[in-house]
Amino acid sequence: MNLRQTRVQRLLAAIEPTGADDDAASSDIDLRAMFGALGPALLEASQATNEVEVTLLGLARAYGRPDLRVCVLPTLIIIEDPKTEKAAVFPATGEPLRLDQAGSIEELVQRAASDQLEPARVVSEVERITRSKPRFGFLLSLLGQVLLTLGFGMVMNPTPTAVPIYAALGLVVGLILMIGSKARTLSLVLPVLTAFVATVAVSFASQSVTEGNVLLLVAPALVSLLPGLTLTIAAVELTNGQIMAGASRLVYGFARLGLLAFGVYVGITVTGASLTENTSSERLGAWAPWVGILLVGVGYYFSEVAPKRSMVWIVFALALAYAAQLLGHTLLGTELSGMIGALVAVPAIYLASHLRTAPPPAVMLTCAYWMLVPGALGFIGLSEAASGTAGAAGTLMQTIGSIVAIAIGMVLGTGISRDTGAAARAWNRHGTAHRAAVSSNAPSDTRR
Repeated sequence: MNLRQTRVQRLLAAIEPTGADDDAASSDIDLRAMFGALGPALLEASQATNEVEVTLLGLARAYGRPDLRVCVLPTLIIIEDPKTEKAAVFPATGEPLRLDQAGSIEELVQRAASDQLEPARVVSEVERITRSKPRFGFLLSLLGQVLLTLGFGMVMNPTPTAVPIYAALGLVVGLILMIGSKARTLSLVLPVLTAFVATVAVSFASQSVTEGNVLLLVAPALVSLLPGLTLTIAAVELTNGQIMAGASRLVYGFARLGLLAFGVYVGITVTGASLTENTSSERLGAWAPWVGILLVGVGYYFSEVAPKRSMVWIVFALALAYAAQLLGHTLLGTELSGMIGALVAVPAIYLASHLRTAPPPAVMLTCAYWMLVPGALGFIGLSEAASGTAGAAGTLMQTIGSIVAIAIGMVLGTGISRDTGAAARAWNRHGTAHRAAVSSNAPSDTRR
């Protein structure tokens, strides 16, 4: 039985009204149960706490209960009903949702807000979505991990000698992740183990092949473990005044980076490898990052089990974020390029999501955030610091600056999207009211 559903049932049994004929109280409990199912699912879909709070408060207004109080933290939802003066606590401790599950949850929220679905039906739909099996099997998921590594490698460090290393590391790391995630004990040390194995594999390769760029070769292979999205969401939450949520998520993100950096440190200690970068390597042409983006899009589609017919839109979101980041790099420099990337990508993705064939914005936004890559910079900086490499502090400061810049761009982009959406809805309501008034004032047909 689903863990979230079990806890919801136990909670409802504790707060169930004593009178069986108390329909109003029962309806309120059903509404809280709906929030207790949707809220954790939204958090597990990698949405910021402030975004989840806005979504739940919007649902409360749609269901005629704007007085409900909602408090959202990264691992739980608190719903307080002023009528009963009771608070319900719902944990959000499930596994992260796949992209297809995240898209289905967002579509369910939109249908619930527009059609006022029965709360019990919404709860059952959430349970069905979270318990659904992935469409792709072991081999396609492994292929997705290989393509992700290869694609991010071609974006970060597109050298001819590195391409086969990316493919091999993607295969090895993909096998470790897919097998290790099945064993709970092994999953606890998976970041350290994966970083260690990848570092040792690269370090033992021929110097003529690796050219001394150990970190640049290892980072793309660990992209599935890098907490870039976590750090970005943490900065967004802090920017929106969600101090507890943002601070706790920030600590978790840097702790994850620390585990990965420790794995690299152990690997270079065992092998005696050097982290000195060779920047004189021959690089592929300007086309390489764009091919990398295409590979990343296909890799995400398989590894994260994206919704059907969403591959083109995922590639669109990745290319848009990368192009906007390049523009920001030209205008404002490296540290602030992520702000331009997010500022351009977020409104454009929300606009594109209105097209009939487009997936929900959460699917495209998640992929776009990954392309901004603050996690890779932080991983490289911490690994250099652990090994005593010169310039590590500068890389870490650049990472922090990039995270803050991306967060500001996301906040501004989301605000622009909401303001333009509200203005469009107001304009449509005004136009509808005007047409209705003109129609009512028109002379009636008196012909006989």
